[in-house]
Amino acid sequence: MRLLLLVLIALVALIQYPLWMGRGGWFAVWDSQEQVASQRSINDGLRARNAALAAEVEDLRSGTEAAEERARGELGMIRNAEVFVQILPPEGKPPESKVSDAKPSGASSAAASRPSDAKPSAAATKPPAPPAKPPVKPPPKPVAKPAPSVNSTPPAGTQPAQ
Repeated sequence: MRLLLLVLIALVALIQYPLWMGRGGWFAVWDSQEQVASQRSINDGLRARNAALAAEVEDLRSGTEAAEERARGELGMIRNAEVFVQILPPEGKPPESKVSDAKPSGASSAAASRPSDAKPSAAATKPPAPPAKPPVKPPPKPVAKPAPSVNSTPPAGTQPAQ
């Protein structure tokens, strides 16, 4: 009787092994579900990023406001007769300015919108950059003709020099 009980327990264990540990078992399914959930969260983030980029592309195509905002923010460009004012924190060190000290006439919209109690610690203007000139190439050097050798024969139809 005991032998029969041991055989039946072994058969049940052999049947249960593929259910739990096999290729399509519970542990494999559980790992696959975790991978799918993490990939879905990555895909959702990428979809949101793609939607934001598509909206930015549409803004850049349809109007000038987005291009102007990008030029101001990333390239530091300003309009003519506009004054650039940068307010630094008290512990900040002023940046080195590479811009001329000439001030254009006219008030800036940024200067008009700043609070009256804040004092600018550094102000600089940016004149429009002159157009870049292409580099000037020197003219090509003339190719020197080889000098005729002493032992060469003159071309046909010419008389030798005497």
